[in-house]
Amino acid sequence: MDNTIDYMDQASFLGLRARGRDPLIRWCWIYDHEVDLVALRRFHHNLGQGLLGRRIERSPLPFGRDRWVAWPGLPDIEIAPAARPRSDFRAWAAEQAVVSIDPERGPSWRLAVLPFTEGGAAVVLIVSHTIADGGGAVVAVTDAAKGITHDLGYPPPASRTRFQAVRQDARVLIRGLPEVAKSVLAALRLARKDGTAAVRQKAPAIPAQAGLERQVFVPSVTIQVDVEQWDKRAGELGGSGPTLLLGFGARCGKGLGWLGEDGMVNISIPISERTPGDTRANALTNVTFTIDPDEVTSDLSGARVKFKEALQGLDEGGNELLGPLPLVPFVPQSAVRRLEGMVLKSKEVACSYLGDQDPATNRPDGTDAASTYLLPFEQGITFGDLRRADGIFHPLISGRVDGRMWIAIGFSNAEGTTTRDELEVVARGALDDMGLSGTVE
Repeated sequence: MDNTIDYMDQASFLGLRARGRDPLIRWCWIYDHEVDLVALRRFHHNLGQGLLGRRIERSPLPFGRDRWVAWPGLPDIEIAPAARPRSDFRAWAAEQAVVSIDPERGPSWRLAVLPFTEGGAAVVLIVSHTIADGGGAVVAVTDAAKGITHDLGYPPPASRTRFQAVRQDARVLIRGLPEVAKSVLAALRLARKDGTAAVRQKAPAIPAQAGLERQVFVPSVTIQVDVEQWDKRAGELGGSGPTLLLGFGARCGKGLGWLGEDGMVNISIPISERTPGDTRANALTNVTFTIDPDEVTSDLSGARVKFKEALQGLDEGGNELLGPLPLVPFVPQSAVRRLEGMVLKSKEVACSYLGDQDPATNRPDGTDAASTYLLPFEQGITFGDLRRADGIFHPLISGRVDGRMWIAIGFSNAEGTTTRDELEVVARGALDDMGLSGTVE
């Protein structure tokens, strides 16, 4: 099996090394009863025998494509040394979020458990986005919970001599030159179409001041809504389940001041391209458009039409932004950092809708958890990062399982002063605006 990583995954890894931080996925399960640790260890083992069971091994060539190697995970799940009150869950989850995750050096994923003093427990899975996107994590968890494992055919780490690695990677590099030539043309077309010479722009400068390297933690909240209520309200507003999420995201964007200069909300929607047996870590593209945050409270038909038009354009012409991807191995890290500064300034609200999940995703130990959700976040965000990006709005991610619709939101303003209580107020306000009721945690 060819273990050369995909261009999109190479871009994800390059971005991690250039920025010094990696988008991560934190999947949480809250149990009201004692967790079956024997079954959970089976789940942990199975996770290492699927999409998560790998790490990245660097090419010895400066512009070589990196490769996947097998890595089944840490020897065991990590159990907190002492039970803690359930009210400590957020603090414990924050502690887990700062434990190093690295798709190259490892661990690229980890599973941890916190028993509650009142009974029950929390289970947390943290995965590098360079190893699996949200859709990939769902596949991995579903298979592991069902006892399904896969031999992906990856070699063990350091199984090639340097001479073998140089020779093999040079062949891959030479074979890919026609793609590189096409990607140069694609990049030139994008530059001409954009007309802003974005490649020559610099990341926004910020005044020198003390404390820019101080790390900050982006606060987050999760929301649980009854699926029947969600679908009924979507129909009343002339939309669907996914477009109601766009409306909710737009109201959150307005409540947080995350708007374009025209008062509209810039929506970005990741579109999964994952197929059965797909081993790409990031198998997705995306569409973008703007919607009126005031219109969605009474009518979702406009947002629905824009979403359909964006999808139609994707079907007809593909995502032209993916054309330059074969250039990724040749991009210097300084250019990646400049690009990040420009992209984050766009103030997009990314709405990631995972849809209906297999009930198995709520049963890591074989029994149903009381609640579950995924939450995107990043390690190593500094105050300087917040200032350069003018704030950070993590992708608003949502899914449905066991009759519940869960939504997770993470946000911090440019000053790093946003609190979880403030975010909760915005989330509750967005629910009210959309005519919904739910639990905000």
